[in-house]
Amino acid sequence: MSDPTPTFAVISGAQVHEVLRDRDKHLLDLVEAAYRLHGSGDTVNPPSYFLRFPEDPSSRIIALPASVGGDIGVHGVKWISSFPANVQRGIPRASAVLILNDQETGYPIACMESSIISAVRTAASAALAADWLTRDRVRPTKVGFIGTGLIARYIHTYLAGTGWSFDEVGIFDLSPEHAAGFKGYVESTGDGDVVIHESAEDLIKACDLVVFATVAGEPHITDPTWFEHNPLVLHVSLRDLSPEVVLSGTNVVDDVEHCLKANTSVHLAEQAEGNREFLSGTLFDVMTGAVQLPADKPVFFSPFGLGVLDLAVGKFVYDEVGRAGDLAPVEDFFFDLHRYGKR
Repeated sequence: MSDPTPTFAVISGAQVHEVLRDRDKHLLDLVEAAYRLHGSGDTVNPPSYFLRFPEDPSSRIIALPASVGGDIGVHGVKWISSFPANVQRGIPRASAVLILNDQETGYPIACMESSIISAVRTAASAALAADWLTRDRVRPTKVGFIGTGLIARYIHTYLAGTGWSFDEVGIFDLSPEHAAGFKGYVESTGDGDVVIHESAEDLIKACDLVVFATVAGEPHITDPTWFEHNPLVLHVSLRDLSPEVVLSGTNVVDDVEHCLKANTSVHLAEQAEGNREFLSGTLFDVMTGAVQLPADKPVFFSPFGLGVLDLAVGKFVYDEVGRAGDLAPVEDFFFDLHRYGKR
Protein backbone atom coordinates (compact mmCIF):
# COMPACT_ATOMS: atom_id res chain seq x y z
CA MET A 1 0.00 0.00 0.00
CA SER A 2 1.40 3.38 -1.00
CA ASP A 3 1.99 6.07 1.58
CA PRO A 4 -1.22 8.18 1.78
CA THR A 5 0.50 11.17 3.37
CA PRO A 6 0.75 14.16 1.01
CA THR A 7 4.08 15.83 0.56
CA PHE A 8 4.64 19.40 1.66
CA ALA A 9 6.44 21.99 -0.45
CA VAL A 10 7.48 25.62 -0.08
CA ILE A 11 6.98 27.75 -3.19
CA SER A 12 8.95 30.97 -3.39
CA GLY A 13 7.84 34.36 -4.62
CA ALA A 14 10.15 33.96 -7.60
CA GLN A 15 8.36 30.75 -8.60
CA VAL A 16 4.95 32.37 -8.09
CA HIS A 17 5.96 35.33 -10.25
CA GLU A 18 7.26 33.07 -13.01
CA VAL A 19 4.00 31.12 -13.19
CA LEU A 20 1.73 34.18 -13.15
CA ARG A 21 3.75 36.45 -15.44
CA ASP A 22 2.00 37.46 -18.69
CA ARG A 23 -1.06 35.26 -18.08
CA ASP A 24 -3.51 38.07 -17.42
CA LYS A 25 -6.38 36.76 -19.55
CA HIS A 26 -6.11 33.22 -18.20
CA LEU A 27 -6.10 34.47 -14.62
CA LEU A 28 -9.07 36.74 -15.28
CA ASP A 29 -10.97 33.67 -16.50
CA LEU A 30 -9.81 31.73 -13.44
CA VAL A 31 -11.05 34.44 -11.07
CA GLU A 32 -14.37 34.59 -12.91
CA ALA A 33 -14.72 30.81 -12.55
CA ALA A 34 -14.04 31.13 -8.81
CA TYR A 35 -16.69 33.85 -8.50
CA ARG A 36 -19.17 31.60 -10.28
CA LEU A 37 -18.37 28.69 -7.97
CA HIS A 38 -18.84 30.99 -5.00
CA GLY A 39 -22.10 32.40 -6.33
CA SER A 40 -23.46 28.91 -6.97
CA GLY A 41 -22.62 27.77 -3.43
CA ASP A 42 -19.66 25.49 -4.23
CA THR A 43 -17.30 27.24 -1.81
CA VAL A 44 -16.91 27.85 1.90
CA ASN A 45 -15.73 31.35 2.73
CA PRO A 46 -16.15 32.17 6.44
CA PRO A 47 -15.48 35.63 7.86
CA SER A 48 -11.95 36.94 7.78
CA TYR A 49 -10.20 37.22 11.13
CA PHE A 50 -8.36 40.41 12.06
CA LEU A 51 -5.37 40.45 14.38
CA ARG A 52 -4.90 44.03 15.57
CA PHE A 53 -2.33 45.66 17.83
CA PRO A 54 -3.24 48.29 20.47
CA GLU A 55 0.21 49.85 20.23
CA ASP A 56 0.02 50.04 16.40
CA PRO A 57 -3.64 50.53 15.40
CA SER A 58 -2.92 51.19 11.73
CA SER A 59 -1.39 47.73 11.27
CA ARG A 60 -3.13 44.37 11.12
CA ILE A 61 -2.73 40.75 10.07
CA ILE A 62 -5.73 39.02 8.51
CA ALA A 63 -6.55 35.33 8.17
CA LEU A 64 -8.75 34.39 5.21
CA PRO A 65 -9.77 30.71 5.48
CA ALA A 66 -11.67 29.20 2.56
CA SER A 67 -12.50 26.10 0.55
CA VAL A 68 -13.17 25.84 -3.18
CA GLY A 69 -14.91 22.95 -4.89
CA GLY A 70 -15.37 22.27 -8.57
CA ASP A 71 -12.30 21.68 -10.71
CA ILE A 72 -10.14 23.68 -8.28
CA GLY A 73 -10.72 21.42 -5.27
CA VAL A 74 -8.61 22.76 -2.41
CA HIS A 75 -8.86 24.11 1.13
CA GLY A 76 -6.55 26.68 2.66
CA VAL A 77 -5.90 29.99 4.34
CA LYS A 78 -4.18 33.24 3.44
CA TRP A 79 -2.31 35.03 6.24
CA ILE A 80 -1.69 38.60 5.09
CA SER A 81 -0.26 41.53 7.02
CA SER A 82 -0.67 45.23 6.35
CA PHE A 83 1.87 47.48 8.06
CA PRO A 84 1.64 50.93 6.43
CA ALA A 85 4.86 52.14 8.08
CA ASN A 86 6.74 49.68 5.88
CA VAL A 87 6.50 52.17 3.03
CA GLN A 88 8.76 54.56 4.95
CA ARG A 89 11.11 51.63 5.56
CA GLY A 90 11.45 51.16 1.82
CA ILE A 91 9.58 47.84 1.66
CA PRO A 92 6.00 47.06 0.55
CA ARG A 93 3.17 47.62 3.00
CA ALA A 94 1.77 44.09 2.68
CA SER A 95 3.29 40.63 2.99
CA ALA A 96 1.56 37.28 2.89
CA VAL A 97 1.74 33.51 2.79
CA LEU A 98 -0.86 31.07 1.50
CA ILE A 99 -1.31 27.56 2.93
CA LEU A 100 -2.97 24.96 0.71
CA ASN A 101 -4.58 21.88 2.27
CA ASP A 102 -5.32 18.62 0.50
CA GLN A 103 -9.05 18.26 -0.11
CA GLU A 104 -9.20 14.59 0.93
CA THR A 105 -6.87 14.36 3.92
CA GLY A 106 -6.76 17.96 5.12
CA TYR A 107 -2.96 17.79 5.26
CA PRO A 108 -1.14 20.98 4.29
CA ILE A 109 0.51 20.44 0.92
CA ALA A 110 2.16 23.81 0.29
CA CYS A 111 3.16 27.13 1.76
CA MET A 112 3.73 29.80 -0.84
CA GLU A 113 4.63 33.46 -0.90
CA SER A 114 1.30 35.19 -1.45
CA SER A 115 1.69 38.95 -1.78
CA ILE A 116 1.90 38.42 -5.55
CA ILE A 117 -1.05 36.02 -5.51
CA SER A 118 -3.05 38.52 -3.47
CA ALA A 119 -2.21 41.37 -5.84
CA VAL A 120 -3.04 39.25 -8.88
CA ARG A 121 -6.42 38.10 -7.60
CA THR A 122 -7.26 41.68 -6.55
CA ALA A 123 -6.26 43.09 -9.92
CA ALA A 124 -8.03 40.35 -11.86
CA SER A 125 -11.16 40.91 -9.77
CA ALA A 126 -11.03 44.64 -10.49
CA ALA A 127 -10.48 44.14 -14.23
CA LEU A 128 -13.29 41.57 -14.33
CA ALA A 129 -15.64 43.99 -12.58
CA ALA A 130 -14.63 46.81 -14.94
CA ASP A 131 -15.61 44.60 -17.86
CA TRP A 132 -18.94 43.34 -16.52
CA LEU A 133 -20.06 46.63 -14.97
CA THR A 134 -19.58 48.58 -18.21
CA ARG A 135 -21.20 46.16 -20.65
CA ASP A 136 -24.40 48.22 -20.71
CA ARG A 137 -22.66 51.59 -20.35
CA VAL A 138 -20.31 53.69 -22.45
CA ARG A 139 -16.86 52.13 -22.05
CA PRO A 140 -14.55 54.43 -20.04
CA THR A 141 -11.76 56.22 -21.88
CA LYS A 142 -10.11 58.01 -18.94
CA VAL A 143 -8.95 56.06 -15.91
CA GLY A 144 -7.73 57.60 -12.67
CA PHE A 145 -5.77 56.02 -9.82
CA ILE A 146 -6.03 57.39 -6.29
CA GLY A 147 -3.20 55.66 -4.46
CA THR A 148 -0.23 54.42 -6.46
CA GLY A 149 1.22 51.39 -4.72
CA LEU A 150 1.61 47.76 -5.74
CA ILE A 151 -2.13 47.11 -6.08
CA ALA A 152 -2.61 50.13 -8.37
CA ARG A 153 0.23 48.89 -10.59
CA TYR A 154 -1.25 45.40 -10.81
CA ILE A 155 -4.73 46.74 -11.59
CA HIS A 156 -3.34 48.87 -14.40
CA THR A 157 -1.39 45.86 -15.69
CA TYR A 158 -4.49 43.67 -15.69
CA LEU A 159 -6.67 46.28 -17.34
CA ALA A 160 -4.07 46.67 -20.10
CA GLY A 161 -3.51 42.92 -20.33
CA THR A 162 -7.20 42.17 -20.82
CA GLY A 163 -7.91 44.59 -23.65
CA TRP A 164 -8.38 47.99 -22.05
CA SER A 165 -6.73 51.10 -23.47
CA PHE A 166 -7.23 54.66 -22.34
CA ASP A 167 -6.87 58.11 -23.85
CA GLU A 168 -5.70 59.40 -20.50
CA VAL A 169 -4.44 57.99 -17.21
CA GLY A 170 -4.88 60.22 -14.17
CA ILE A 171 -2.84 59.92 -10.98
CA PHE A 172 -3.27 61.31 -7.49
CA ASP A 173 -1.23 60.35 -4.44
CA LEU A 174 -0.50 62.19 -1.22
CA SER A 175 3.19 61.53 -1.92
CA PRO A 176 4.49 63.47 -4.93
CA GLU A 177 7.38 61.01 -5.11
CA HIS A 178 5.05 58.02 -5.38
CA ALA A 179 2.86 59.81 -7.94
CA ALA A 180 5.92 60.55 -10.07
CA GLY A 181 7.09 56.95 -9.80
CA PHE A 182 3.71 55.63 -10.91
CA LYS A 183 3.66 58.14 -13.77
CA GLY A 184 6.99 56.76 -14.98
CA TYR A 185 5.64 53.23 -14.82
CA VAL A 186 2.48 54.08 -16.81
CA GLU A 187 4.47 56.01 -19.39
CA SER A 188 6.69 52.97 -19.90
CA THR A 189 3.59 50.99 -20.95
CA GLY A 190 2.57 53.54 -23.58
CA ASP A 191 -1.00 53.70 -22.27
CA GLY A 192 -2.30 57.16 -23.23
CA ASP A 193 -1.40 60.55 -21.82
CA VAL A 194 -0.51 60.57 -18.13
CA VAL A 195 -1.65 63.42 -15.88
CA ILE A 196 -0.77 63.94 -12.21
CA HIS A 197 -3.69 65.72 -10.54
CA GLU A 198 -3.37 68.20 -7.71
CA SER A 199 -6.33 66.78 -5.80
CA ALA A 200 -8.59 63.75 -5.60
CA GLU A 201 -11.49 66.00 -6.62
CA ASP A 202 -9.78 67.02 -9.85
CA LEU A 203 -9.00 63.40 -10.72
CA ILE A 204 -12.50 62.08 -9.98
CA LYS A 205 -14.19 64.79 -12.04
CA ALA A 206 -11.84 64.17 -14.98
CA CYS A 207 -12.18 60.37 -15.15
CA ASP A 208 -14.97 57.95 -16.05
CA LEU A 209 -13.20 55.00 -14.39
CA VAL A 210 -11.76 55.68 -10.92
CA VAL A 211 -9.63 53.22 -8.95
CA PHE A 212 -9.16 53.67 -5.21
CA ALA A 213 -6.11 51.75 -4.00
CA THR A 214 -5.12 53.60 -0.85
CA VAL A 215 -4.35 52.68 2.75
CA ALA A 216 -7.10 54.96 4.10
CA GLY A 217 -8.63 53.76 7.36
CA GLU A 218 -11.66 56.02 7.21
CA PRO A 219 -13.57 58.03 4.59
CA HIS A 220 -11.86 61.05 3.08
CA ILE A 221 -14.05 61.50 -0.01
CA THR A 222 -17.28 63.08 1.22
CA ASP A 223 -18.87 65.08 -1.61
CA PRO A 224 -21.34 63.17 -3.83
CA THR A 225 -21.33 65.96 -6.42
CA TRP A 226 -17.84 64.90 -7.51
CA PHE A 227 -19.47 61.81 -9.03
CA GLU A 228 -22.32 63.52 -10.89
CA HIS A 229 -20.82 62.43 -14.24
CA ASN A 230 -21.64 58.82 -13.24
CA PRO A 231 -18.23 57.13 -13.36
CA LEU A 232 -17.48 53.50 -12.56
CA VAL A 233 -15.56 53.41 -9.28
CA LEU A 234 -13.46 50.39 -8.34
CA HIS A 235 -13.34 50.96 -4.59
CA VAL A 236 -10.64 48.38 -3.93
CA SER A 237 -9.38 49.94 -0.70
CA LEU A 238 -12.93 49.92 0.72
CA ARG A 239 -12.77 52.80 3.21
CA ASP A 240 -12.32 55.94 1.12
CA LEU A 241 -15.95 56.95 0.53
CA SER A 242 -18.33 58.51 3.03
CA PRO A 243 -21.83 57.04 3.48
CA GLU A 244 -23.25 60.04 1.62
CA VAL A 245 -21.15 59.21 -1.43
CA VAL A 246 -21.94 55.50 -1.24
CA LEU A 247 -25.67 56.18 -1.02
CA SER A 248 -25.58 58.47 -4.05
CA GLY A 249 -24.75 55.62 -6.44
CA THR A 250 -25.38 52.03 -7.44
CA ASN A 251 -23.49 49.63 -5.20
CA VAL A 252 -22.14 46.22 -6.18
CA VAL A 253 -20.01 44.06 -3.88
CA ASP A 254 -18.24 40.72 -4.17
CA ASP A 255 -19.98 39.23 -1.12
CA VAL A 256 -22.58 41.01 0.97
CA GLU A 257 -21.75 39.54 4.38
CA HIS A 258 -18.03 40.08 3.96
CA CYS A 259 -18.28 43.67 2.76
CA LEU A 260 -20.69 44.85 5.42
CA LYS A 261 -18.27 44.67 8.31
CA ALA A 262 -15.01 46.11 9.66
CA ASN A 263 -16.18 49.70 9.04
CA THR A 264 -15.87 49.56 5.28
CA SER A 265 -17.63 52.40 3.50
CA VAL A 266 -20.60 50.18 2.66
CA HIS A 267 -20.71 49.02 6.30
CA LEU A 268 -20.84 52.65 7.44
CA ALA A 269 -23.59 53.28 4.90
CA GLU A 270 -25.55 50.37 6.32
CA GLN A 271 -25.18 51.83 9.81
CA ALA A 272 -26.32 55.23 8.57
CA GLU A 273 -29.35 53.83 6.73
CA GLY A 274 -30.27 51.08 9.15
CA ASN A 275 -30.69 48.61 6.30
CA ARG A 276 -28.96 47.11 3.25
CA GLU A 277 -31.45 48.16 0.61
CA PHE A 278 -28.89 50.48 -1.02
CA LEU A 279 -26.97 47.42 -2.25
CA SER A 280 -27.95 46.33 -5.76
CA GLY A 281 -26.26 42.94 -5.44
CA THR A 282 -23.03 41.11 -6.12
CA LEU A 283 -20.76 40.84 -9.13
CA PHE A 284 -22.09 37.29 -9.56
CA ASP A 285 -25.60 38.75 -9.77
CA VAL A 286 -24.43 41.06 -12.55
CA MET A 287 -22.69 38.22 -14.40
CA THR A 288 -25.81 36.06 -14.27
CA GLY A 289 -28.17 38.86 -15.30
CA ALA A 290 -29.98 38.97 -11.96
CA VAL A 291 -29.06 42.65 -11.55
CA GLN A 292 -29.32 45.39 -14.16
CA LEU A 293 -27.32 48.58 -13.62
CA PRO A 294 -28.80 52.02 -14.34
CA ALA A 295 -26.77 54.31 -16.57
CA ASP A 296 -27.75 57.51 -14.77
CA LYS A 297 -25.91 56.92 -11.48
CA PRO A 298 -22.30 56.30 -10.50
CA VAL A 299 -21.48 52.63 -9.92
CA PHE A 300 -19.35 51.69 -6.92
CA PHE A 301 -17.76 48.23 -6.84
CA SER A 302 -16.51 47.33 -3.36
CA PRO A 303 -14.66 43.99 -3.24
CA PHE A 304 -13.77 42.87 0.28
CA GLY A 305 -11.49 40.23 -1.22
CA LEU A 306 -12.49 36.59 -0.97
CA GLY A 307 -10.18 33.85 0.20
CA VAL A 308 -11.61 31.59 -2.49
CA LEU A 309 -9.92 33.78 -5.10
CA ASP A 310 -6.54 33.38 -3.40
CA LEU A 311 -7.03 29.62 -3.31
CA ALA A 312 -7.98 29.49 -6.98
CA VAL A 313 -4.84 31.38 -8.02
CA GLY A 314 -2.65 29.55 -5.49
CA LYS A 315 -3.82 26.11 -6.61
CA PHE A 316 -3.06 27.09 -10.20
CA VAL A 317 0.48 28.07 -9.16
CA TYR A 318 0.91 24.82 -7.25
CA ASP A 319 -0.25 22.73 -10.20
CA GLU A 320 1.93 24.60 -12.68
CA VAL A 321 5.06 24.33 -10.52
CA GLY A 322 4.37 20.61 -10.13
CA ARG A 323 3.75 20.17 -13.85
CA ALA A 324 7.10 21.81 -14.58
CA GLY A 325 8.84 19.39 -12.20
CA ASP A 326 9.95 22.22 -9.91
CA LEU A 327 7.98 21.28 -6.81
CA ALA A 328 10.55 20.59 -4.08
CA PRO A 329 9.01 18.72 -1.12
CA VAL A 330 10.38 19.43 2.35
CA GLU A 331 11.85 16.15 3.53
CA ASP A 332 10.56 14.82 6.86
CA PHE A 333 8.13 17.72 7.23
CA PHE A 334 5.50 15.28 8.49
CA PHE A 335 6.81 13.18 11.35
CA ASP A 336 5.53 10.49 13.76
CA LEU A 337 2.62 9.50 11.57
CA HIS A 338 2.02 6.07 13.11
CA ARG A 339 -0.78 5.90 15.61
CA TYR A 340 1.14 3.93 18.20
CA GLY A 341 4.62 4.88 17.10
CA LYS A 342 7.35 2.68 15.65
CA ARG A 343 9.28 0.17 17.70
